[in-house]
Amino acid sequence: MDKPYVIGIAGSSGSGKTFFLRRFLDHFHPDQITLISQDDYYIPANTKTKEENRLYNFDLPTAINRESFFHDIKQLFDGHTVYRQEYTFNNPNITPKILEIKPAPILIVEGLFIFHYQEVNELLDYRIFLDASESVALERRLQRDLMERGYDHDDVMYKWINHVVPAYEQYLVPFKSACDLVIINNTNDPKIIDNAAREISVGLKPMRITTNKK
Repeated sequence: MDKPYVIGIAGSSGSGKTFFLRRFLDHFHPDQITLISQDDYYIPANTKTKEENRLYNFDLPTAINRESFFHDIKQLFDGHTVYRQEYTFNNPNITPKILEIKPAPILIVEGLFIFHYQEVNELLDYRIFLDASESVALERRLQRDLMERGYDHDDVMYKWINHVVPAYEQYLVPFKSACDLVIINNTNDPKIIDNAAREISVGLKPMRITTNKK
């Protein structure tokens, strides 16, 4: 199998990465593209109390099993299917699934630290930086963590101030200017994603890969 075309997608918490990825992936046939997410490589926090969970910092490079993440990316490079248990962010109400990640001509690598991890960054052919204004990003974070993950408001704000914002400034912002495409996603406008897919598809023409939509 030839080396896949590797697209790295990173962005601040609340920048709309999930919306972007769902819309973007829809532009390609399922056998053309695959996604590996850094989130599924979190080292189990083993926090036992609410206070321990509040204080635990998920927004550090050391919170990720970096070696396994890189290993599985290389496995996809070599044409091997990867099986990985999804990470559920310590939510006891969710039963984790086993993810089947198949190799494909286009590989999406997504995560907060993919540019910071030099060995991963060096594999990327195209880099996308997703961003949003702080007020929009915080509102999205609150909605997700309060409704989907069952955190309380004080916990979310503690993590935002002490973990999320410092990680964004230290591990993402320094790489922003080197990215091929920077998207300010304050509105989850589908046209923004559609335009990005078209722009990237130009670089895929030598591979004879086309998008589903024009």
